[in-house]
Amino acid sequence: MSFCCGASMIGTKGTLKHYRTRIHNVPILLCPVCHRIEVHYLVENEYEILAEYAHGDGASEVDFHDYVDESDKDLNENCVNNEDEDPILLVQNQIDMSLDLLSFAKEIDDGEWVQQLKKRLIVLSQRRHKLRLKRTPGGAL
Repeated sequence: MSFCCGASMIGTKGTLKHYRTRIHNVPILLCPVCHRIEVHYLVENEYEILAEYAHGDGASEVDFHDYVDESDKDLNENCVNNEDEDPILLVQNQIDMSLDLLSFAKEIDDGEWVQQLKKRLIVLSQRRHKLRLKRTPGGAL
């Protein structure tokens, strides 16, 4: 499981830019709190090789799927959530995990970690609130 700043990373695919080359459909991990993006560790080497070759060839755009066979890799095994899940459930799952971590941080008396988790919970709660407002007609609960 991949973690970033106390939240578990979400598995998805995205477009990354390597110099002037855009590489589409790259398996990535996305932090729902700070929005940090990482290339999924199972395809990191393949991404780097493809990015260097595409840049060297002067390609402006390439599709990761056209060059890399991902069929033998279990890319979502490392992810607690995936992008195609219901956003409210995804955020709620992140909140639940953060609350569990907060409880543990308090048990071991790690004040710095407690403060970091509280900040993340504020961000996640705000995101959940915005998602709920989007779902209701007129934006009112």
